[in-house]
Parts: sequence; C-alpha cells; structure tokens
Amino acid sequence: AFTGTVTGAGGVNTPAFEAYTATSVGVSNNAWSKATFGTERFDTNSAFASSKFTVPSGEAGKYHFYTACRGGNDGANTLDLFQVAFYKNGSLYANNGTPAILFNASSATINNFGASLSQTMDLSVSDYVEVYVFVRTSVGSPDLLNDSFFGGHKIIE
Repeated sequence: AFTGTVTGAGGVNTPAFEAYTATSVGVSNNAWSKATFGTERFDTNSAFASSKFTVPSGEAGKYHFYTACRGGNDGANTLDLFQVAFYKNGSLYANNGTPAILFNASSATINNFGASLSQTMDLSVSDYVEVYVFVRTSVGSPDLLNDSFFGGHKIIE
C-alpha cells in the first residue's frame, strides 16, 4: 500500500448542476427552441436558473456539459426530425447532427426520439450555456418530453 504524500492532487468539480423536465413542455415546430428544465437535482453554486447555466464570479475555466433530450409529437407518428444543441451566450455552439435529417417519417412510424450531446467548453465569468432542441413534425404538437436532462461541472485543471 502507498504510504507517501501526494501533492498537487485533489479539488472539486464545482460549480456543478443537473436539471430535468418533470413534465413534457411544448416547443416550436421546425425551429430551434430553448429547452426548459424546471426541476433541479443539484446546483452547487446556484448558477443554474431559467434553464441556463451562468459561470459564477471567480469560476472561469473549462466545463463539461451533457444533455439527453427526447422530442415528440403527441403520438401522431409523424416526427421526422429531432436535434439537440448547446448554445453559448445565445449562439449555436455545438449540435448533434450534420446533416440534420435523422430519419424519414414517410418510411417509419416515429412519435418520439431521443438524442444526447456532450461538450467541453472554455468559459469566462458571466458566459452562459443553454440547451436548444429542433423538432419537426407534419402532424401534432411538438414537445420536449419529460425526463430530458441537462447537466455540467467545472473540470479540475
């Protein structure tokens, strides 16, 4: 067994948060919509509010974010596109599909679909990160379905 002294190790991966949707939330059809996550599992620095994470004072650095979202269309079986993306300071930073077409509803009966995304970002104080979803359906009302989630934490450097 090791009996020496370790130096330069340790630390905590905070700020950290995770939030999820407890119920389905309506989103726009055929457009990017901000995903809303109304229930927090944890939020170590109170940096997650209004469905966005904002880097607190003194906490600039590298952060790892993750999300898994499900899009649906009221069971109409005509969902033909679903994407998820991270937005940084209101602009697209990374999304999960290029090209964007993930499936073709004319050859399948799909009423919900899930997608995940993870990304590491170098952030300054007051930068903020949000999740957006893109749902396209020819029938029904598009939704961000319950149990979609968004989380992240600072990386120890």
